[in-house]
Amino acid sequence: MNTNRRNYIIAGIVILLAIVFGGYVSYSSYAGSKGTAPGALDAFVNCIKGKGIKFYGAFWCPHCQRTKAEFGDSAKNLPYVECSTPDGQGQTQICIDKKIVEYPTWMLPDGTRVTGEHTLSELSQDFSCSLPAGVS
Repeated sequence: MNTNRRNYIIAGIVILLAIVFGGYVSYSSYAGSKGTAPGALDAFVNCIKGKGIKFYGAFWCPHCQRTKAEFGDSAKNLPYVECSTPDGQGQTQICIDKKIVEYPTWMLPDGTRVTGEHTLSELSQDFSCSLPAGVS
C-alpha cells in the first residue's frame, strides 16, 4: 500500500472517530437535563406520578418535546398521555373526554391544569415536588 494512501486512510479514520465522539458528547449533554446524571430526576417524576398528575401532549408538539427533554433520561417514566392520532390530524378519545385543548397540559387529580411550557423549577412549585440538589 502506498504511504500517501495509508496516511489518507488513517486521517479519515481519525476524523470519523472525532465526529462520532463529538456527536456522542453533544448528545449526552443534551439528553440529560441540564447536565444531570442519567435518571437524576426519577424521584421528581415519581413524586409527580404519586400525586396522580398526568402530562397530556402530542408527538408533533415542539413544547412537549422540549418539556420531555428537560427530564432527560427520566422522561421515559413520566405519566405521559399521547393525545394525537398517529397521523397527527386528530385527537385521541381520552384527550377529547378530558377536554385537552392545549399542549402540553399537566392535569392534577382535582382538575387543576397547568398548561404551556414550564421550567422544572416552575413544575416543582406547581406540583409541590422537590427537585434534586443542583437542578433548577
